[in-house]
Amino acid sequence: MAERTEEQQPDREKGVYAISVVAALVGTGQQNIRLYERKGLLTPGRTAGGTRQYSESDLVTLRRIGELLDEGLNLAGVAKVLELEVENERLYRELKRTRQPGSTNP
Repeated sequence: MAERTEEQQPDREKGVYAISVVAALVGTGQQNIRLYERKGLLTPGRTAGGTRQYSESDLVTLRRIGELLDEGLNLAGVAKVLELEVENERLYRELKRTRQPGSTNP
């Protein structure tokens, strides 16, 4: 199988799924997805007409929300965990960048 070039890689942030498809893919109700959006847990793209369009990245987030809810967290706890995970990833990338050979940082 041929490898995809970077230009051929799908854009994980591009909204391509309707809410009904996303609900079926992640195994939750459309009402729950709308609630997560209202709580600021995800922000789907919108068409010019205002229709929600979910990306691959949104699917990952929705699956993570489901995992955290299954572990017993409430939506406030889920929001905090997601926030901390994003910050942790940012710090990890920063640390990795500073440790690269030739970096001017100590």
